[in-house]
Amino acid sequence: PEFPGSLAMSIASGMNAGRKLRQHRQVQRWADLKYKKSHLGSAMKNPFMGSAMAKGIVVEKIGVEAKQPNSAIRKCVRVQLIKNGKKIACFVPNDGCLNFVDENDEVLVAGLGRSGHAVGDLPGIRFKVVKVAGVSLLALFRGKKDKPRS
Repeated sequence: PEFPGSLAMSIASGMNAGRKLRQHRQVQRWADLKYKKSHLGSAMKNPFMGSAMAKGIVVEKIGVEAKQPNSAIRKCVRVQLIKNGKKIACFVPNDGCLNFVDENDEVLVAGLGRSGHAVGDLPGIRFKVVKVAGVSLLALFRGKKDKPRS
């Protein structure tokens, strides 16, 4: 059937159109952000190498100055990841939780919430501490658990 004007350039159809349809779909999938993120291989370049969390050893405690217009020293730690040896800066959430974290402790580190971007007034800090020596930082903060003696 004849279509007027612009409708003539429609999707390929016909007995032998399978290859064209498949190749077109392969090209168009790269416009889908989730597909692109999972198939580009650039996830392996970030410190976690594609995983959601990673364990590491605390190298030092650091204070990071907040960005303008805020004025504070945010408590952070430098962590060396066990899986690949990379060093990253991690935020320690909650008031006084830096006291639970000592140097050479094993910590579990997760993202800070914007998938690879710094959050809020923390310049260049993309990760946060979740567990210390196998115990949840939140449980330590609330006093529900004690840090094991090592």
